[in-house]
Amino acid sequence: MNAFVLFSPEHLVAITMLFICLLVLFLLKKVLVPSFNNSHLFERIFAVSLFAMEISYHLVLVQERKWSLSESLPLHLCSFTLFCSIILLWTGSKRFYDFVFFAGMGEALQAVLTPSIIVNFPDFKFFQFFYVHIGIILTAFYILWVKEYRPTFKGIIQTMITLNVLFPFIFAVNILVQGNYMFLRMKPINGSLLDLLGPYPWYILSMEVVAFLLFLIVWLIFRKRIIQK
Repeated sequence: MNAFVLFSPEHLVAITMLFICLLVLFLLKKVLVPSFNNSHLFERIFAVSLFAMEISYHLVLVQERKWSLSESLPLHLCSFTLFCSIILLWTGSKRFYDFVFFAGMGEALQAVLTPSIIVNFPDFKFFQFFYVHIGIILTAFYILWVKEYRPTFKGIIQTMITLNVLFPFIFAVNILVQGNYMFLRMKPINGSLLDLLGPYPWYILSMEVVAFLLFLIVWLIFRKRIIQK
């Protein structure tokens, strides 16, 4: 009765909120740099909010008796990058930044634009989905613009290696629990950018090529900004 519809008014509002937040963050970055560079309070509050939303999501699934091994384990790419974002915000450790920026931002942006969800506004799971995915993207750009960390080419290679180490493990879990984590067994039901990358299983190989090229383009864009300084 209240199923999610791609590019519905509710979906467009969520997309608009993402770009408004990014615009505000970009416009205020010079004001925020001196304010936040010596304070971890904001980062930790945001990290706690992301963690709380993720835990709340699982509690709601349990309360609704919808939690299952095949669908509810935190094994999607955005789950990994969410936890990396939380650690990055809490600790400021640069070792997590490249993965969050490349894998997290790329996957989270695709998730916001073409969500793989069935619930719609005002379901809590609708809010949770967009909050954590937008949160990953904002974390990547907050750390870039305010904390002034920079993505590296080495980070692209490390991210691709990490993803390819994860894939066989996730694929094995999918077989064991009859799941579709990281969409390694089939494409998202609501349609996504993966629909442009060919049939199963070839879209997985296409996805790796596209991911590497996307990471490279993004790195070149921000590398040029560093040179211009």
